[in-house]
Amino acid sequence: MKKRINTPRKFDSLSDFHNAFRLPKPIHPLISFINLEDADVSTKEPFDFFTLNFYKIAYKTSLCGTAKYGQNYYDFGEGGLIFTAPNQVFESPKKSASGYIFFIHPDFLLTYSLTRKIKQYGFFSYAANEALHLSAQEKDTIMSIFKIIDEELKGRIDDFSHDVIISQIELLLNYSNRFYNRQFITHKSVYKDLLVKMEELLNDYFDDSKPLNDGLPTVQYLAEKVNVSPSYLSDMLRSLTGQNGQQHIHQKLIEKAKEKLSTTSCSVSEIAYALGFEHPQSFSKLFKSKTNYSPIEFRQSFN
Repeated sequence: MKKRINTPRKFDSLSDFHNAFRLPKPIHPLISFINLEDADVSTKEPFDFFTLNFYKIAYKTSLCGTAKYGQNYYDFGEGGLIFTAPNQVFESPKKSASGYIFFIHPDFLLTYSLTRKIKQYGFFSYAANEALHLSAQEKDTIMSIFKIIDEELKGRIDDFSHDVIISQIELLLNYSNRFYNRQFITHKSVYKDLLVKMEELLNDYFDDSKPLNDGLPTVQYLAEKVNVSPSYLSDMLRSLTGQNGQQHIHQKLIEKAKEKLSTTSCSVSEIAYALGFEHPQSFSKLFKSKTNYSPIEFRQSFN
């Protein structure tokens, strides 16, 4: 029996991945569309974790049934989509699954505007438990795009294939963006509870000595406290309030700064350090950009 490899197995090419999971050789060297039922979880070489040097869009029916958000369950029995960017670590599958995986090597996007635009889709940084749960109608839309891509790969690779597949990828990502926004809206009551918790976390952070010791709070800090990924938190907040995670932190910081400027005799530098800034000039610059007043001008308006 082969000894299992503890360090992540790195896949730089689609051919290497297909070979490891006993799949037919990919039709195209830079993109691949896989039916999960064709994959073999008993890989040729034993490894517990692996990384991919390409984008992965997976539709898995194992996500079907009721999905839990907070203390509530939402029934989206048509499966879900998971998006991952290159170089993320995956655990090797222990059992067979059903669904589809679409791999896109970054080189396939070169010379197209999508090579830059794809990095703007936050859901490629979401955690696996933040999947896009599809309704029946949404599933039909996504499956129709998958079908076109699969047919292009299998039936008619020609001078137009690259452009057609790129356009279908963009369509897939735009629909996914729309459907994620729907997910944020339909689960708004749960996310409002999360928003309240985040506000409490920020209040506790600024009212404590944490800023002096740890500096300014980060989106990463808040995301860890509420058990979601930073990208998911920012996108969820933007859908509810129009502001991302960093903007929410700045808003709370300005509130606390106004409170200290109007109710204490602390100097601007002392307030800046108490709020977590290393340099008072950075605090003054941010305050001015958010209020159109310098900290001193704001304080003088109360005298």
